[in-house]
This record gives sequence, structure tokens and C-alpha cells, in this order.
Amino acid sequence: MAYADQQMSGNRIVALIIVALIHVVIGYVLISGLAYEAAKKVVERVTTVDIDEPPPPEEPDEPPPPEPEQTAPPPPVAPPPPINIAPAPPPIRTQPTIPPPAPPALVVPPPAPVAPPPPPPPPSQARGASPRGLNGWSRRIQENYPSRALREEIEGTVGVAVTVNAEGRVSGCRVTRSSGSSILDEAACEGMQRYARFNPALNDAGNPTNGNYSTAITYRLN
Repeated sequence: MAYADQQMSGNRIVALIIVALIHVVIGYVLISGLAYEAAKKVVERVTTVDIDEPPPPEEPDEPPPPEPEQTAPPPPVAPPPPINIAPAPPPIRTQPTIPPPAPPALVVPPPAPVAPPPPPPPPSQARGASPRGLNGWSRRIQENYPSRALREEIEGTVGVAVTVNAEGRVSGCRVTRSSGSSILDEAACEGMQRYARFNPALNDAGNPTNGNYSTAITYRLN
């Protein structure tokens, strides 16, 4: 049996060598430009050798291949940003030192004319309040002697300060120096508010305004 197999293998090798030589000859004939008939005669001289090969043994049934595991697709990879390559800077050319230009001549403008001083303000017309008909109303205040002070024979001088409004009337009164008697002090302020008359005070423009006035009222028994 082994001898038969060995003989078949030898025949197979011989057949392969013959077939290879035939192909080489055919290729050479075709390349060298020989006639087709010459190539056909060479082919007819070749004896065909049939080699019976034993059928291959049956292979066992292989198990089905495992299903490929489903893997997640790889994450997208962003392309790298383009790299900007700046061109090389131009060469620096050195120049000889140039002296700076001469500074321009300094022109001093003439001084501006002095503005004339503003005109002086008009004279102020302000004034304080002044009594009007002093003798008349002061006598009336003294004649209005408090009856209780007459009975008790009380005398004295009362210093008062009054506020005079723009109409020349007393709008407020306070005692600046007491007579020693509250009866006379109260009577003096009451008489000033009742009988006293004034020229009103004026502001800088000459308009009437509030002012102050101080005086003394003397109460004396005859």
C-alpha cells in the first residue's frame, strides 16, 4: 500500500514538471513570435496523465462560530487644530543714527488784555427799623400805668427788644432788663405791641423786611 502511494506521488511530481515545461515552452513560443501551428504540434505530443487521487476524508461538523460581541463604536476623534506657522520676521535693517531735528522756535504769545474790573455793586439801601412818632406812642404806654402798680406805688424802668415786621408793627417782644416787677415788665411789652409804630427795615435792594428795635420804658409816679 505504501509503495502504491509512493508511486502515485512520483507520478504526480513528474506530471507537474511536464506541465510546467509545457507552459514555459508555450510562453517562449508566443514571445519569440513562432507560428501558432508549431505551438499546437508541441501541445499534441504531450500525453495526458490522469492521476486518480483518493477522496479526502470527511471532516467533522464544526460548531457554528460564536457571534461577535457587539462593542461600542469608538468615540469620534476631533482632528487636531491647524497649526499656523508664522513666517519668519523680515530682517532688521540698521540705519546710522540720525540727529533729531532742531526744536521749533518757541513763540510766546502776547499777554491777553486784562479784563476791566466789574462795576462796583450799587450802594446798599439796607437800614434798620426806626420808630415813627416815638413821643406820641411812648407817652401813651407810660400813661397806661398798671392799676395794681399804682395802688402799690411801684416804679421802674423796663428794657425791651421788639421785632418789627415789614408793615412797621411790633410782632414780638421780650424783656431784656427787668424793672424788678413782673407787673411793669408785662405792661411794657403789652404797650409796645399795642401802641408802638415803626418805619420798617429795608434790605440791600431797598425792600421792606423784618427788623429789630430795642428801647426802655420808664414807669414813674407823679
